[in-house]
Amino acid sequence: MSDDEAFMQQALALAREAATLGEVPVGAVAVHDGNIIGTGFNRREMDRNPFAHAEVLALDAARKHLGVWRLTGVTLYVTLEPCAMCAGALVQSRVTRLVFGAMDPKAGAVGSLYNLAEEPRHNHRLQVASGILAEDSRILLKSFFERLRAKRRDN
Repeated sequence: MSDDEAFMQQALALAREAATLGEVPVGAVAVHDGNIIGTGFNRREMDRNPFAHAEVLALDAARKHLGVWRLTGVTLYVTLEPCAMCAGALVQSRVTRLVFGAMDPKAGAVGSLYNLAEEPRHNHRLQVASGILAEDSRILLKSFFERLRAKRRDN
């Protein structure tokens, strides 16, 4: 198993934790020099906070750990393609690399709808690797939303 897959497995574990709490199952892990320095999973419902996306929480933990806002040398692993807000946060925090699992055709901003991570007009671009354990991420999201729809039908 590659390092990318190993860290993505950790992000998937966080996504599963989010699902058990009724949150959309997205998990993120920030890595610097081979060590996890920040983690997060979606907490929008629990925190009643539209900014509580997995990526933003992991980046904030990484920022606190390193004591700087420039996250140069950090790789962020996330189970789902980041939205525009999270892709913007990656650019603004100067993350070096993004690794994600499943594409998000409805809100993805790193290739699906837009590509903010590699936008040439930005003052920072990051390296991107996609599709790492994508099927695991996709299945987790699909089963979560199927259960949610079934629950709504039953009520």
